[in-house]
Amino acid sequence: MEADSLADWLTYLESLHPKTIEMGLARVNRVRSKLDLTPQFPIIMVGGTNGKGSVCSMLESILFCAGYKVGCYTSPHLLRYNERVRIDKHEVADKSLCDAFAHIDAARKECDTSLTFFEFGTLAAMRVFIQARVDVAILEVGLGGRLDAVNIFDADCSIVTSIDLDHMDYLGDTREKIGFEKAAIFRKGKPAICAEADIPDSVYQQIETSGAQFFRLTQEFGFSNKGMQWDYWGPKGRRHSLPFPALRGAKQLQNASACLAALDTLCELLPVSMKDIRQGLGEAVIPGRFQMVSTQPMIILDVAHNPAAAAVLAENLAATKPTGRTYAVFSMLLDKDIQGVIRALKNDIDFWLVSAIPSPRAASADYLINEIHQAGISSDKDVIHQFSDSAAAFVFACEQAGKNDRICVFGSFYTVSGVLQYLGTQQSR
Repeated sequence: MEADSLADWLTYLESLHPKTIEMGLARVNRVRSKLDLTPQFPIIMVGGTNGKGSVCSMLESILFCAGYKVGCYTSPHLLRYNERVRIDKHEVADKSLCDAFAHIDAARKECDTSLTFFEFGTLAAMRVFIQARVDVAILEVGLGGRLDAVNIFDADCSIVTSIDLDHMDYLGDTREKIGFEKAAIFRKGKPAICAEADIPDSVYQQIETSGAQFFRLTQEFGFSNKGMQWDYWGPKGRRHSLPFPALRGAKQLQNASACLAALDTLCELLPVSMKDIRQGLGEAVIPGRFQMVSTQPMIILDVAHNPAAAAVLAENLAATKPTGRTYAVFSMLLDKDIQGVIRALKNDIDFWLVSAIPSPRAASADYLINEIHQAGISSDKDVIHQFSDSAAAFVFACEQAGKNDRICVFGSFYTVSGVLQYLGTQQSR
């Protein structure tokens, strides 16, 4: 294909495969072999239901502070595709991605096979990292683990952040089934970090099958909150009086301790100092994860889109409760547990500002409003409002909210992305 821009390539990639998601490694592995994508650097693989992005960001920041050339591949993106592929905390340039896509497309045609959008992106990220000769790559699992494209590569250390109900159409409808899928990123003889305290039996089965070295939260590593600071303990001993991560939220010490456990197990390959850890935790950033963009009124952006993430958001909202009212800018995809998310947050929201989002998988505003009613929330016309998109809902919230009120944007990456795009256009004026 002849493409002039990254936008052209992305449009082309989206048109190639009849399914957005197709589980399985055979097709993508065939193309990987054709391209001989064989990384010679350590790989840290991060899976889990929630917390993956935070763990990737903290690892990326600490390792960068330690002087390593760090590649980081995450998904999805909020504003630009380039957010998914970073080297030394900078988004990779369009040209590098386009060149990678061209090589992958040629190899795909020679193999006479198809690739999904995510599979293309995974191969492209690895080619970019190999070309750039990074010292270490951090790879975030897209969906599940066992059959996710990222799992064609062998990790030197694997992390499962949490195990909860999401993507049940693909991963199963119980934590046992989902845990089995996520723990399949573990490798024989390699460290396997689990930041989930309540571990399903299926994860232990995967550990036994894989022969990985298992490190569990509260067993082989853990943390204690000291109020103004925190302590970590793990395979290489204790680290005292650590600063809280720059990332906000009640679960971030759990995520940070998983990062430090992983780095403990990799200390021969990737040594880091206390200074690197302190600086890295303080500089880690990730948009859309309890991101506070204003204080008067308080404006919070959070991509929470399943009940477990919504419960964490509710905990964080309770800890930062203003004296005024809370406006929710809310939209979700239809294949998510919408009712579970609403019920987790209904006691923290005074007004629901509902819209659809630009995705074929989107729930309509009418559907969302019905789900809000089903959750027992008042049908009073002043409580629920409907809008054409999340930006319009956000504008209304800003017009209504006083300095002691709060606006919380949540429910999907699309919801947060719409508001971030609006904020970007306002700032550029």
